[in-house]
Amino acid sequence: MSVMVLGTASHVGKSTMVAGLCRILRRRGISVAPFKSQNMSLNSWVTEDGSEIGIAQAMQALAACIPPSVEMNPILLKPKGDQSSQIVLLGKPHHDVYAGDYYKVTDNLLTVALKAAETLKSRYGALVVEGAGGAAEVNLFDRDIANIGLARALRFPIILVADIERGGVFAQVYGTISLLPDDIRPLVKAVIVNKFRGDPALFSDGMRILEDLTGVPAIGLVPMTDVDIPSEDSLSLQDKTAKSAPVEIAVIHLPRISNFTDYEVLERYASVRYVKPGTPLTGFDAIILPGTKNTIEDLKEVIVSGTGDEIKNARAQGIPIIGICGGYQMLCERILDSGVESKEGEYQGLGLIPCTTTFSGYEKTTVQVTRTSSGHGPFLEKIASVSGYEIHMGTTCRGEIKEAFSGEGVVSEDGLLIGTYMHGLFTSPDVAAAFVAFLCERKGLAWTPPTQDKDPFDALADHIEAHVRIEEILPFFSR
Repeated sequence: MSVMVLGTASHVGKSTMVAGLCRILRRRGISVAPFKSQNMSLNSWVTEDGSEIGIAQAMQALAACIPPSVEMNPILLKPKGDQSSQIVLLGKPHHDVYAGDYYKVTDNLLTVALKAAETLKSRYGALVVEGAGGAAEVNLFDRDIANIGLARALRFPIILVADIERGGVFAQVYGTISLLPDDIRPLVKAVIVNKFRGDPALFSDGMRILEDLTGVPAIGLVPMTDVDIPSEDSLSLQDKTAKSAPVEIAVIHLPRISNFTDYEVLERYASVRYVKPGTPLTGFDAIILPGTKNTIEDLKEVIVSGTGDEIKNARAQGIPIIGICGGYQMLCERILDSGVESKEGEYQGLGLIPCTTTFSGYEKTTVQVTRTSSGHGPFLEKIASVSGYEIHMGTTCRGEIKEAFSGEGVVSEDGLLIGTYMHGLFTSPDVAAAFVAFLCERKGLAWTPPTQDKDPFDALADHIEAHVRIEEILPFFSR
């Protein structure tokens, strides 16, 4: 058998709960795979065979101790910001679609998703399925392929997750269950209340009331935790608070920012602030231009807001600047677009790198890489090699400027300006620590990175097991 984890809303903790359950079951010798039929996220991952999936499903696979594969997230929607999204189907770019047209093709997409789920189930034996957003979006019941449509096809027991931090948890749970279709409501076998703060004993009556209202066992009250696993989508940015640390790093919060999980390891060591275009950049020890789903449109925002001039001023003052993927493209002198990213034409970049980026086709580079550092400059000399992945459209002509890594990227003569297509540069603790150590040295500070003794997925599993009656979930996997 398998289980399906649905939520009362977006950002209630479904992805984290699935990851935790995958590790809990794995530790009990139960083989499972994560599955999410349709994901909407700009945080993605590249599998070993070059397929693109949502980063949450990749992390859940690692929690289950299995390699991420395209079947775990057969449909990925990547919003472009103009009421359209790119459909990544079975790991490859399929086409762009406007929101109003997407639901005309969901029947076919559900067929694709169910085939992927069956493949995973035959390979691993059982699934932990994650829904999308809120389960009780009644206006979508006839065309939804991530919650009700999928639940109707799979008929797995459902665990409903609610978020008590945002208030209204009784209405969340009771309302969601009450609004579910008659044939789906009996599948709800358990409720977990997530993100609790304070003394759990103070909500013991609340858990009983939830059971009385719904007739469904409330099997867990899970406290808020800071277990360090990657965030799924941009809603997580709203919850981020920069820690107090010796150095401050600005990550430009582009309107279409993607793969901001690149910087979450840095958040352990430095004060990382996600600053929106137009925010002054004075006082930061380093600036990062991150990836984006639409380089040209976000470049326009960077220029119009004055952030482009702020970045140029920082460069003139010797502040380290790193552009990753779309951020790398923005640092170039110009961008030539044949109509792939935006309207056909030539666009002026920030001009800090004497390179040209060209968008000539809809093809996308998706590949895992391990590259050797060029060792040029005070940061790159601290690292030997880096493993990461590339997910991008467009190519950048490097010209005569020095390589940052073997076969890829650029680095200035002084080593303080770096552009690279490699996501994951800072997800290696060693590289993130080297970067922060380099910034501290520039300020005359000594710094030692904190140690992390426990696997974060084991820490998450321990946390969930301490607060959820797992024995009531295990029977779902013994049938």
